[in-house]
Amino acid sequence: MSVPHVTINVDDIGMCHGANTAFVELSKAGRVDSGSLMLPCPWASEMIDLGLDDPSLNIGLHLTLTSEKKYYRWRPLTAAGKASGLVDDDGYQWRSVPELRRNADPSAVEDELRAQIERFLGTGLNPAHMDGHMGAVFSPEFYDIYIRLGQEYGLPTLYPASIVAYGPYHNLGEVEDGFYRERAEVLSASGHGLVDRVLETPWHLRGTAADRYTDLFGQIGGGVNYFALHVNAPGEISLIEPESAEVRIQEYQFLASDEFGRWLEGQSFSRGTLPR
Repeated sequence: MSVPHVTINVDDIGMCHGANTAFVELSKAGRVDSGSLMLPCPWASEMIDLGLDDPSLNIGLHLTLTSEKKYYRWRPLTAAGKASGLVDDDGYQWRSVPELRRNADPSAVEDELRAQIERFLGTGLNPAHMDGHMGAVFSPEFYDIYIRLGQEYGLPTLYPASIVAYGPYHNLGEVEDGFYRERAEVLSASGHGLVDRVLETPWHLRGTAADRYTDLFGQIGGGVNYFALHVNAPGEISLIEPESAEVRIQEYQFLASDEFGRWLEGQSFSRGTLPR
């Protein structure tokens, strides 16, 4: 049996300064393999500069169609109006994926995704991969657009083998796995790599951090394993996201710990960015 491949990725970089700080520290320490940048967010420019200064940071694109915080919000790059269905009554991206699915015009979604890809490529960064914030791009209404853009731009793109193998699928609302398996078969037949499981941050504080992440990393199986983590250094995150800030902070602290470092050194799986 082949050795499993593991990509330890940090989602939501560019969202705030603390997300950028935590990602850079863990990347330089060899604890994470890549990060996913949210271009519509307020601290994206800082992360772009950091990535240009140090290409070893392996920055990918976190296509962003939702803005879920209560007060800390962002808008589409396309400056889309209400008729596009991309924004709520305040002009911000919808807070949830089901709201996006009910309202967004697929053509406006394609325009926005294309604008984010073009913006990323225009920075001079070399994209490590492409994936999606809160799984919005995996909505049945938009997934074929996402697949087409990944192929058009030739980017390493996260394609799950099934939607139930995609940890954040709980954000999507009602979906049918057969829809995704059909597309996975076509993608695989045309030579595109599939991700066997996407393992997400445990969004609770039960037990110790060591317990939570021992369980999470214990779910590594054969094939390609992609971790969608959400580390954040202490600071403004406690105001931005008070309900789950401590989850992000403890995740950062655990990945920075000697305990996790020793565990990583003892593993035999291969590591790196998302395979094509």
